[in-house]
Amino acid sequence: MRDIWRLLLESLKNFDGDDGYAMSSHIALQGLTAIFPFLIFVTSLAGFLGAKFVASDAAGAFFEIWPPQVAGPILHEIERVLNARHGGLLTLSAALAVYFSSSGVEALRTGLNRAYGLKETRPWWLLRLESVGYVIIGALALLALTLLLVLGPVIWAGALKFAPGLEPLTHLVALARYGVATIILVTALLVAHRVLPNAHIPLRDCAPGIILTLAAWMIFATAFSAYLQRFALNYVATYAGLASVMIAIVFLYALGAIFIYGAELNEALRARKSVKGRDQSPAP
Repeated sequence: MRDIWRLLLESLKNFDGDDGYAMSSHIALQGLTAIFPFLIFVTSLAGFLGAKFVASDAAGAFFEIWPPQVAGPILHEIERVLNARHGGLLTLSAALAVYFSSSGVEALRTGLNRAYGLKETRPWWLLRLESVGYVIIGALALLALTLLLVLGPVIWAGALKFAPGLEPLTHLVALARYGVATIILVTALLVAHRVLPNAHIPLRDCAPGIILTLAAWMIFATAFSAYLQRFALNYVATYAGLASVMIAIVFLYALGAIFIYGAELNEALRARKSVKGRDQSPAP
């Protein structure tokens, strides 16, 4: 237990030394500014693929596991933007939406490189193209998830007509929505840790930080939601019309800090293994 406590403190010290607080702010700001163009691109992509009927639900699926007090105001503004007319997939607005969305990926890359003690040596244009590719893949994944969430209840209702005995399992089907969202979240964390940094991080080395990040995200989201239920008026009184924006920034800042801390934990574990390996190596 003492070793675990020391490891957590060491990771926190490294977090501070690697400008983790500043990087968390960077991730929060880039994440908030990337959400709108990303969902605009998702809507354009849905229209290009002939799936406009799922475009309106894509934003809701994106915020599936966000606290309602955080997601609600943002979702309202996003729906106002998405209800406006936008050009097709190949318009300049869609291209700019992809580019600005990729900045969020670049913010995560920078935070991970710092946490893992890496310097970026790859060409900037290659990294940007890679980030754009992740945005497109993420948009397709979101549309697939949305299609699943839209068609799932319809398929289940049809199944109940043929097998009414399955009615008691209806609540499990509802829980499956969160299960699918969690699986996608874990997959995104795996891709981020193993692909974005300028080094190949083995799964066994990045798994502890990913598990910590996922657990801490869930705990924080639950606690923050409970806090806002009681004290949301404090934000309104302090920030007036900017309350929803400030709540979103605080939420994303905490998520970014947890994400970077998870990488710092991985790096601390890797450093300990490296030292132990040198100590156990036979003397020449």
